[in-house]
Amino acid sequence: MTTSFAMQSIILGSPVKLLQSRNGLTQFVPSCYLPRLHRSSRLRVKCISETNLQPLLTDSAATVPKPTPAPFAKPKPSTNFSDIFSFSGPAPERINGRLAMIGFVAAIGVELANGADLSAQLSNGGLSWFLGSSALLTLASLIPLFQGVTVESKSDGIMSADAEIWNGRFAMLGLVALAFTEYVKGAGLFQV
Repeated sequence: MTTSFAMQSIILGSPVKLLQSRNGLTQFVPSCYLPRLHRSSRLRVKCISETNLQPLLTDSAATVPKPTPAPFAKPKPSTNFSDIFSFSGPAPERINGRLAMIGFVAAIGVELANGADLSAQLSNGGLSWFLGSSALLTLASLIPLFQGVTVESKSDGIMSADAEIWNGRFAMLGLVALAFTEYVKGAGLFQV
């Protein structure tokens, strides 16, 4: 820490009052690199009587009440369409994550039940189900955002907003990995 302070004072050229004695650490490091420790002029000693518990010496700083900080007001979230759908906005990743979670669970469930892989599921009427559920979940996700309700304000405990984002990311990766594995294998994931 002393070295970093010394380097900062050399680079910045700030005046530092330095120790002039050559004892202890200054035997190995030149005294021009070590800061001088100053006595604090703000340190006050108070003496209190045990019988009446009144301070005998009052400090002018102690009598001034400390100001209470103003409560932090959170800014109201924007309900503008371009803000909600911006690259770092609340809608794109959250909606895609929710759709991926539903899609991954549905794809694995249908494959376990029927033995049909992902491409067979989509060609046998799964595409219309996918489009319908995508429209419904997108609309259900957008209504609170356009009303100014954030997901973070409604999340607590295990079911937090961060947990939903991470679960959505893993579901997106799982869905892509499932499709790629079935393409390379030429059959469903659970088919032998």
